Amino acid sequence: MEQTLLIYNTLTRQKEAFKSINPGHVGMYVCGPTVYGDAHLGHARPAITFDILFRYLQHLGYKVRYVRNITDVGHLEHDADEGEDKIAKKARLEQLEPMEIAQYYTRRFNSAMEKLNVLPPSIEPHATGHIIEQQQLVQQILDNGYAYVSNGSVYFDIEKYNKDYKYGILSGRTLENIKDASRDTLAGVGEKKNQADFALWKKAQPEHIMRWPWLMQQTEVGEGFPGWHCECTAMGRKYLGEEFDIHGGGMDLVFPHHECEIAQAQASMGHQAVRYWMHNNMITINGQKMGKSYNNFITLDQFFTGQHELLSKAFSPMTIRFFILSAHYRGTVDFSSEALEAAEKGFARLMQGLKDLKRIQTAKGSNPEIEKYVKELPQKLYDAMNDDLQTPIVISELFEACHQVNLLVDRKAKISQADLEKLAETMRVFTVDILGLTNQTSAGASSDKDKALDKVMQMVLDMRAKAKEEKNWAVSDQIRDELSAAGVIVKDTPDGAVWEV
Repeated sequence: MEQTLLIYNTLTRQKEAFKSINPGHVGMYVCGPTVYGDAHLGHARPAITFDILFRYLQHLGYKVRYVRNITDVGHLEHDADEGEDKIAKKARLEQLEPMEIAQYYTRRFNSAMEKLNVLPPSIEPHATGHIIEQQQLVQQILDNGYAYVSNGSVYFDIEKYNKDYKYGILSGRTLENIKDASRDTLAGVGEKKNQADFALWKKAQPEHIMRWPWLMQQTEVGEGFPGWHCECTAMGRKYLGEEFDIHGGGMDLVFPHHECEIAQAQASMGHQAVRYWMHNNMITINGQKMGKSYNNFITLDQFFTGQHELLSKAFSPMTIRFFILSAHYRGTVDFSSEALEAAEKGFARLMQGLKDLKRIQTAKGSNPEIEKYVKELPQKLYDAMNDDLQTPIVISELFEACHQVNLLVDRKAKISQADLEKLAETMRVFTVDILGLTNQTSAGASSDKDKALDKVMQMVLDMRAKAKEEKNWAVSDQIRDELSAAGVIVKDTPDGAVWEV
């Protein structure tokens, strides 16, 4: 069945039917992490949000080139044009080379993403690997008259640009608003024509560790490093072309990062590069954005181990994923340990529903209500996904499917083999393939530990069954009670005992 996907375009502030520039192919760029510290819950949200989009577009039959960058140079403190490079600062504090810092935290970020079952992007370019492309972008903007050199640095001329285009179309800010704000925050920056102008290339001060020679024809530009905004424009263009379909990231990137990207694209090429701009909302703690700059973050490893004062226990990566998907990507999610405990129960319920499909006894035919339900379920799930990725509604529909599974397990309804296969496939596709929720610890492969646990549990249940058969109720009850004390619930059914953690 053909599906029409609606996505909310931040640029137009409305939902639009998705239509790719190149039929059957999608180019998607998502802003990745600045790798100077461990990934936290705020990093997990965009990664999971755009993983869902990546998965769903592929499910719909598109060939997707997904680019997610690694920022390993140019991101200065407080997202401004002054201060120390975040990675260089960490390197100085740790007495390491900047690339040691970048490599270490890139590995840890990718390890955390794998645990969360986030598929790797098609291409993961690093800013430091594309200095030439960024210099070429800056030179084009200089050649077109929308930038100027000052004391060896290159700045984007917002006022000149605003006469020909409109700066602020993504965020809705006016040039006057931006000027007023920049007077307060950047009052000490004397080499700009206008305090709202942003750096395209910064001349490195003597103490600045990360620096590259300027190789373009504008000879008065000094040895230095690219501005933070350049990398995404340059790498998006390199790998996806001068026009591509989707650019994503967190809502905190709308201004200034993505606003500056739009300006750079138009100033260098004469047109915008991106058709659909998509942004996920924030994770908050007590109403405040979670982030390193606020010093209120909890790293993903802390969630996985439970080693944080705000956590009541350790939470599995799949619980974290389920927690994030339980809210629509454009809504805020306020963290609490209680909310994670509720997500843990919801995830367990969904996994149990998938597991219980194997226990259903089929009949020659289905009840009319079951037959109708199985037939209509796929489109209900597609309708939710097509409405700007409404994952909470998908989860709600899957919970209802679990309820139907319980009725069938308890033999309060009948289902044919064909309908059972269709129900099982629908639940599996939307739970595992699209939402990426699985009991497996890594994408696509069963854990050896899970297999071993299943084998041990089956042996224990066989021992309990033998004790019951021999009417040795004391041993039977002892096995059940000790399993219960270990957190394993055993249920006796007409088809034998089943267990769950």
